[in-house]
Amino acid sequence: MIDKQWASAQEAVADIADGSSLAVGGFGLSGNPIALIEALLAQGASDLSIVSNNCGVDDWGLGILLGAQRIRKMTSSYVGENKEFERQFLSGELELELTPQGTLAEKLRAGGSGIAAFYTQTGVGTQVAEGGLPRRYAPDGSIAVASPVKDVRTFAVDGTLREYVFEEAITTDFSLVHALRGDRHGNLVFNKAARNFNPLAAMAGRVCIAQVEELVEPGALDPDGIHLPGVFVHRIIEVGPGISKRIERRTVTTDGA
Repeated sequence: MIDKQWASAQEAVADIADGSSLAVGGFGLSGNPIALIEALLAQGASDLSIVSNNCGVDDWGLGILLGAQRIRKMTSSYVGENKEFERQFLSGELELELTPQGTLAEKLRAGGSGIAAFYTQTGVGTQVAEGGLPRRYAPDGSIAVASPVKDVRTFAVDGTLREYVFEEAITTDFSLVHALRGDRHGNLVFNKAARNFNPLAAMAGRVCIAQVEELVEPGALDPDGIHLPGVFVHRIIEVGPGISKRIERRTVTTDGA
């Protein structure tokens, strides 16, 4: 029997070395693998290159690694909720590869599927394709590293010629993800918005580490309801249903609004 359960988050992330690349699940703060992130913070790995839709907030999610200056580069599609992210990026302490959200999702999916690259219409006619987006600033505010020019080709699709930009797939050394439920074979089920980016991040990592709220025996999950097959998952830990979860912006209505 293939048993991928590990005793603790600390043991599961112990071999993540300085300079490692990681794909990390989460959409906003939904589905953040916080137990694994906190274990990685305590473990001490630095100079990390992280691919994730966003970087949490200042005091939660990936923001705690950022605040400890453990991250060298972020590849993200949205960074607007983190003031420390802005400060580090504008001061030249952090490199940022800003990527359209759908393109980022497909880059992760393609990497996990063994597809080296693809062409997409997203970004054609912008700096995504034409280059020049700041990736790292110098201390004086000038652009130290800019995004490169990407190949653009014309394809006939549905009888119409359209331009498409070339995008390379993403694979990483490790991936950290959060799921609602999993079994000891690594099969995972995600909950609502937490399904955004978690399966894709899991696929892209050469070693995928998953935290689950509930760990069940093999066979307990409906095969037709599994969102990510265990072939993509290498280590799994149980964190319980009481694991901390945060909301970025709580919006409520008032009577008469």
